Amino acid sequence: MRTNVGLWWLLSVFFLVVGIAYTVWAMLFYTGDVLTRIEWVGTVALVFAALMAALIAFYVQRVHRAQGGELPEDILTADIDDGDPEMGEFSPWSWWPIVLAFSAAIAMIGLAVGAWLMPIGIAIFAVAIVGWVFEYYRGYFAR
Repeated sequence: MRTNVGLWWLLSVFFLVVGIAYTVWAMLFYTGDVLTRIEWVGTVALVFAALMAALIAFYVQRVHRAQGGELPEDILTADIDDGDPEMGEFSPWSWWPIVLAFSAAIAMIGLAVGAWLMPIGIAIFAVAIVGWVFEYYRGYFAR
């Protein structure tokens, strides 16, 4: 986590330096008074990117201090399997995630094309999520 904090602070400084360089470059390129020489969209976007990276860095730093412990990634003597958490059980044969993605695609097409597709996408979503949750309660893999 200490490495993550350093990377986020580094990213924040990078965006700030790039934002300053971008603003200075725009002011040297354009002519006119100061307010018309600044290219505001890029300058504001880069400064806000620096602020967002600083916000994440501050949050991760505070969480690291509150936990008091080190992650396995920060310990030089740690093994690879020390950072290998239990992720749960996944079904490589399950077709329900594909049906769920299809329902999301139908719903997004409904937003773009016509509202009549949205209820169809929601209905397919309901069937897919119930099927995915209860796939171990029926059939060959029932428990």
